[in-house]
Amino acid sequence: MPTTLTATGTDLTSWVAFLRAHSAITRRLNVDLQNGHGLTLSDYEVLLRLAGAEGGMMRRVDLAGSVLLTASGITRLLDGLERAGFVEKASCRTDARVSYAKLTDAGRHKFAEARETHLAGIAELFTGRFSADELETLSELLLRLPQGGSPCGGEPAC
Repeated sequence: MPTTLTATGTDLTSWVAFLRAHSAITRRLNVDLQNGHGLTLSDYEVLLRLAGAEGGMMRRVDLAGSVLLTASGITRLLDGLERAGFVEKASCRTDARVSYAKLTDAGRHKFAEARETHLAGIAELFTGRFSADELETLSELLLRLPQGGSPCGGEPAC
């Protein structure tokens, strides 16, 4: 395995291709979710995490870590989802300092609708471009990367 990155060659070409593909795919998935459901990709990821969580709720600090946002970033995102009626605040019965984000019935419905769009986009932009064998190989390779573990962080299918 190469230990250094050269200014030319396959290592840099593959890195740039990876970055460009990631950017193009996430941009398109984001546009599709916004146009079809009024959600950003980050909104969708929060709904995904909450839909897979026990009782449809997570501590806000844990949610921030799972979607790689700062405390203030998750607060702004959740404020918007709360205004839309998709998420609500819930208190901890045993510790008043702990606050939860809880998926509402409207949020669960919105997630189910948006999931269809999102999965169709993944099929069009990613999985549909590879054979089953290629996807298996690609999965094996990507699992070597940091955070490359379980898809969707153990949540229901993305």
